[in-house]
Amino acid sequence: MANTLIAKAAIDRRLAEIITPVIEDLGFELVRVRLMSGKTTTLQVMADKPEGGIEVDDLAQINQALGAVLDVEDPILDEYTLEVSSPGIDRPLTRLKDFEMFEGYEAKLETEELIDGRRRFKGELAGVEGDEVLINVAEGTIGLKFDWLSDAKLVLTDELIKEMLRQRKAAGVIDETKFDEIAEESVEGED
Repeated sequence: MANTLIAKAAIDRRLAEIITPVIEDLGFELVRVRLMSGKTTTLQVMADKPEGGIEVDDLAQINQALGAVLDVEDPILDEYTLEVSSPGIDRPLTRLKDFEMFEGYEAKLETEELIDGRRRFKGELAGVEGDEVLINVAEGTIGLKFDWLSDAKLVLTDELIKEMLRQRKAAGVIDETKFDEIAEESVEGED
């Protein structure tokens, strides 16, 4: 099944076919690819480690490998800029496993078609059941078929930030001995 959340447009899906093996050979995963056209054309590639916590050096390695392959394959007619990035904390959810991995966290989901009169759903992710993504909204827990989704991303919350910091610390990315103290402040998320 072609995953429309990783690559929406036909050109994005073609690019994903070229990009995915390169990224996977390096031990990473493709989270999303978008060819953005405006005054300039940008190829946005979002990648992560399977367990999360991709680093700047990893992104540079992916950028170099992709640049070489894309020069040979030459799938984009216009001149373009290659932009390789990490998913960030309020990351897009593009694969079914993302909805399992971030169960219990707040997310915004959008569907292609109206579902019971609405296309936007905001609530706590409640896992996956078959090919359905479960989300707790005000009315209760609802299941949305993964194929119905046009967009999905985590909402930036204090809990999510704390979990990401915990993961990075566990992976040895953050060395607390380099900090005198860590000041905690509340971050108000947008609605």
